Amino acid sequence: GDNWKRSKGEVNNLFNLLALWIKKDTAWLHKRNVRLRHIGRISELPDYLQLAIKEAGELTKNNSGMTLSLAFSYTGRGEIVDAIHNWLADKDAPSYLDEKVFSRYLYTDGMPDVDLLIRTGGEFRLSNFMLWQTAYSEFFFSEALWPDFDETELNKALEIYNQRQRRFGGD
Repeated sequence: GDNWKRSKGEVNNLFNLLALWIKKDTAWLHKRNVRLRHIGRISELPDYLQLAIKEAGELTKNNSGMTLSLAFSYTGRGEIVDAIHNWLADKDAPSYLDEKVFSRYLYTDGMPDVDLLIRTGGEFRLSNFMLWQTAYSEFFFSEALWPDFDETELNKALEIYNQRQRRFGGD
């Protein structure tokens, strides 16, 4: 993803933190019926991290509660390009591509579109994140940095979201 433009040391620290988190918390998530799913280009990740992600996904694949999506090595544009490549490579694919067919080739196939996207750190941009899935999303921009985004800030986002009238592209 776009974060790979950071220094090699910083990127390796991100990889190690994710691998540690997966090893530490997958059993806890599994006990709570949470499905862990990776979205992104897993082949761009180090082998040890690919293995950790695949093992966590395999362990939790039949869980029916919430789905936690790990967007690692993910860009919205990359997802769209990959979806088109996968559609073209699929011998059983319909010859006509519409929104419904296209959505089946996205990393998020089978998941609902985003209702509310919360962006932390005072940034007012999407940063190439879930471009297709946020077409009709509501957005909340918080000045709080991610580590400081707490329950109070979440409640503020949800309160504002609940006051909005969703129109899904209509007037």
